[in-house]
Amino acid sequence: MSETSERLLDKIEYPSDLKRLSEEQLPQLCNELRQFIIDELANNPGHLGASLGVIELTVALHYVFDMPKDQIVWDVGHQAYGHKILTGRRTIFYTNRKLGGICGFPNPHESEYDSFVAGHASNSISAALGMSIAAKIKGEKDVHVVAVIGDAAMSGGLAFEGLNNASCSSNDLLIILNDNHMAIDTPPVGGMSEYLVKLTTSKAYNKWRHRFSLLLMKLGLLKNEGKGRLIRFNNSLKAVITNQQNIFEGLNVRYFGPADGHDIFSLIKILREIKNYKGPKVLHLKTVKGKGFKPAEECAAEWHAPGKFNKETGERVVPVITKDTPPLFQDVFGHTLVDLAKMNDKVVGITPAMPSGCSMSFLMHEMPERVFDVGIAEGHAVTFSAGLAKQGLMPFCNIYSSFMQRAYDNVIHDVALQNLDMVICLDRAGLVGSDGATHHGAFDLAAFRCVPNLTIASPMSVVELRNLMYTASLPGHGPFMIRYPRGKGVLMDWHHDMVEMQVGKGVCLKEGKDVALLTLGPLGNQAVIAARQLEEEGISVAHYNMLFLKPLDEDLLREIASKYKTIVTLEDGVIKGGFGSAVLEFLSDNQLNVELHRIGLPDEFVAHGTQEELYHIYGMDAEGIANKVRSLCLKA
Repeated sequence: MSETSERLLDKIEYPSDLKRLSEEQLPQLCNELRQFIIDELANNPGHLGASLGVIELTVALHYVFDMPKDQIVWDVGHQAYGHKILTGRRTIFYTNRKLGGICGFPNPHESEYDSFVAGHASNSISAALGMSIAAKIKGEKDVHVVAVIGDAAMSGGLAFEGLNNASCSSNDLLIILNDNHMAIDTPPVGGMSEYLVKLTTSKAYNKWRHRFSLLLMKLGLLKNEGKGRLIRFNNSLKAVITNQQNIFEGLNVRYFGPADGHDIFSLIKILREIKNYKGPKVLHLKTVKGKGFKPAEECAAEWHAPGKFNKETGERVVPVITKDTPPLFQDVFGHTLVDLAKMNDKVVGITPAMPSGCSMSFLMHEMPERVFDVGIAEGHAVTFSAGLAKQGLMPFCNIYSSFMQRAYDNVIHDVALQNLDMVICLDRAGLVGSDGATHHGAFDLAAFRCVPNLTIASPMSVVELRNLMYTASLPGHGPFMIRYPRGKGVLMDWHHDMVEMQVGKGVCLKEGKDVALLTLGPLGNQAVIAARQLEEEGISVAHYNMLFLKPLDEDLLREIASKYKTIVTLEDGVIKGGFGSAVLEFLSDNQLNVELHRIGLPDEFVAHGTQEELYHIYGMDAEGIANKVRSLCLKA
C-alpha cells in the first residue's frame, strides 16, 4: 500500500493500534509522525528539534514494549511529542502548551502513559531505577522500565548518582542514551560529551558475549550471584580487545552500541534482544536533532524551540525588533555584563548550558576566556562560581529561576555561609508562560529570603537591572541575587552610565491618600497602569517600588504604615513565604496595625498558558490589581 493511499497515523489512537502494523509499515508511520509534528508546530510553537530526533526511537519503544504496563521515563521531556501523539493525544495535540490544553512535557496527571514528570534534566535514571526496583519488590516480573536520557542531560550530577546506584542494586533497568551531540543551544560541554563521541564497541564482541552468556545460562553455570564477576571479566577482556575503557561497563552496567537511532528495523531488533536481559543496561544511540527537517538539522540551536515558522521554506517567523521596541531583560543583562567585564577584569560569567537563552553569549562572543559554560549542572555552576569568588574574582552566575531550585544547598553552604562576593542572576523569574509548572520561577523569593548574608533584589525596569548589576559587582556586598522575568521591559532608552544603588532602599513612585500599593519587580509596571485607572475613578493610590526583598526597607515601611490603614503587596511568585509575607512579618513584629492584602501566586502549581492569560487569571495584571483595590475601598 502506498503512502499516498492511506495515512497510517490516522488509525493510531494508542500503542495497541501501533502494534497491529507490520514492521514494513513503520518507516511510513515514522515519516507521517515527523510531518505531523512539523505541521502542528509551524503554527503552534513548541520544542521541535528534540522531538524530531527521536521519532524512530519513540515508535520502536511503543512497538516492542507494552505501555502503560511497561514504563518510559523521558528525561527533560522536550522529545516527548511523538510519544504524546501515539498515546491518545493526537486529535488534541493542537492544544499543546495552550491554556487548558495538553502540557508540553510528560505529566502523569494528563495520561497514564506519562509515567513521571519531566521538565528538568537528569532525573530519568533515578526515577526509573526506583520504578524498576518497585516492580521487583511487588513481584511484577513482566514489567519493564526504560529511561531515555540525552547526552547533555547525562552531564548532570543526578544522572551519575542514579547510574552509580543502578550498578549495585537489583534491577533490570534499561537506559537509552540519546546521543545527538547537542544541548539546548550549544553542543554538550565537558569530558563526558567527548567520551561519547569516541565511544565505540565491536558488534562481533557483543554478539559473542551474548551467545556466551546464553550458553552459560543453559548449562546452569551463570547465576545471578555470579553475574557480576562474569561482567567484570567480560569488561576486562573487552578493554584488552578494543583498547578502550567503557565507563558504563566499569560500573557493571551492560553497554550496547552505539547504534543508529534512525534505523527503525535495527532499533526493534536490538530492543527485542535486550528487553529481557537481567540487570541494568545502557543502549547508546546516535541521533540527529531535528532529523527530517533540513533547517533544524543544519541549525539545531535555533530550532530547539523556534517559534512559528514556514514549514515549506524553513523560514522562522522572527518578531521584528525596531528602535521603538523595548529590549528583553535577558539582553540588557547580556549587554550590561559585557560593559562590566570591560570595566572590571575580575568579572566572569557562568552559565549551565544556557548561553544564548540568558544572553551570556554576548560576553562569550567578545571575551570567550571570561565565560564558562559548565553544562547542565546547576549545583556545580553555583559552587564553581563560589570557588572563583573565593579567589578574588567577581562571578556572575546566571541560572533560570526554576532550575536554581536544584542548587539550593549550594547557595546556602558554598556561597552564603562564606559571605562571598558574587552575583546570582535568576532569569525567567515569575510566570514564564507556555512551558508551565515545571518552568515557572515561582518559588525563589520564598525559598531564598530566609538565607543569611543574601541580598535579594528584583528590578522594576531594565535600567534598574543594569544599575543593580553594577552595584552587586562592587566589593563588599556579599552574595547578591537579582531576579528578573522572561520578556521585554517597558523602557527603550536604557543604555545609560551605571550608578550605584543604595542596598535595601525602595522608592515612592506616586503619592496617594486611600491605599498604598507595594510592588516588587516588573509587575510594578502593571501597578502603574492600575493606579492611573483608579485615579480617574477618584481612588487615590500610592505606589512604592520596594526593589529589595532582603533587606527590606524598614524605614520606608514604617513611614507607609503611619500614613495608610490599607496596604496591598504585589509580587510575581508564591505569596506563602514571599515578599508579602516579609512585609506582614515586619508589621506584626513591630505592632503596626495595618490591614495588609497580598497579590501573587496561590499555593498551587500553576499550569501552562501565556503570561498575559495567567496574570489575568491570578489577578496580577492591571485589571486584577485595580479590582482588588476597588473591593477594598468599597469595604471601607
